[in-house]
Amino acid sequence: MCSTSSVNGTRKTVATYRLVFSPEARTDLVELYDYIADQAGRSRAMAYLERVERFCSEFTDFPLRGTRRDGLRSGLRTIGFERRITIAFHVGADLVTIDRVLYGGRDVDRMFDGD
Repeated sequence: MCSTSSVNGTRKTVATYRLVFSPEARTDLVELYDYIADQAGRSRAMAYLERVERFCSEFTDFPLRGTRRDGLRSGLRTIGFERRITIAFHVGADLVTIDRVLYGGRDVDRMFDGD
């Protein structure tokens, strides 16, 4: 999918990607919600998850960010969020897949060991 934007009278085509969360990433988000809700309450947990999801939604316009981690899996990228989360994802022709949402220093290498 593409959209056209105009900057200073110059038209430019920008690719727009779809975004999906893998089942593992969805589980990560549920576990994160439960943890934060236990520690700080449901409203704080929901607000935090909304920020994470809003951040991830920005990949639809600018997906090629973060650090490539081809040594773990071909095409894998990781990026940090608010110094607490590592988001692991990969980019296809028109799709960004969030593979994992790892909170609090969980080991990305171990999560993708054996892939």
